[in-house]
Amino acid sequence: MMKPSSGVMIVVFQALLALSMAGLSVSKDFDFFYFVQQWPGSYCDTQQKCCYPTTGKPAADFGVHGLWPNYNDGTYPSNCDSSSPFDQSKVSNLISTMQKDWPTLACPSGNGVTFWSHEWDKHGTCSEDVLDQHSYFSRALSLKNQTKLLQALTTAGIKPNGGSYSFSSIKSAIQSGVGYTPFIECNTDESGNSQLYQVYLCVDNSGSKLIECPAFPHAKCGSQIEFPSF
Repeated sequence: MMKPSSGVMIVVFQALLALSMAGLSVSKDFDFFYFVQQWPGSYCDTQQKCCYPTTGKPAADFGVHGLWPNYNDGTYPSNCDSSSPFDQSKVSNLISTMQKDWPTLACPSGNGVTFWSHEWDKHGTCSEDVLDQHSYFSRALSLKNQTKLLQALTTAGIKPNGGSYSFSSIKSAIQSGVGYTPFIECNTDESGNSQLYQVYLCVDNSGSKLIECPAFPHAKCGSQIEFPSF
């Protein structure tokens, strides 16, 4: 039986190395995370409406939308590892907290699993060399508890009572409360009024600490923003 030549062995080694590096780059190649929270009153107060989870109406508080790997140029990776689907058993000790702090509002009503599965499959798999499934969800929940958006706003006199507030006052209140500059995303109610919808904060690519955002999404709010009740 002939042994492969050294040249063949080198080619095989290079091919395996390239595959290995490609696999590593899939989930490590990003610069920072967006940590995104949404106001349920604004999700529901649109033409699309909303459905409460099968576990009941969520509390009147910001809920986690996701922890999203991003590049400094504003683009992002997605769906990086189809071989690592969401596995509820890996976060079993977090489920009750996720139902409270990361609730689904999509229709038809659900228990949150479809929402969490989407977030992990699309975004979480692109950071799994840094955060495994349990760490990914646990870290997002910790960030919500750390940032306390509603507290920051209400401390500044900005309350979810259907009133309108200046965009600058909302941004300043969050920046003062959290310590970092937020990106504010608005949507519109049935009458076309701009309302506070989502707040983006940034986290370093290890998922360990908040940072100033290297880039912001492309969206604009009006100068006056409604903060609807829920």
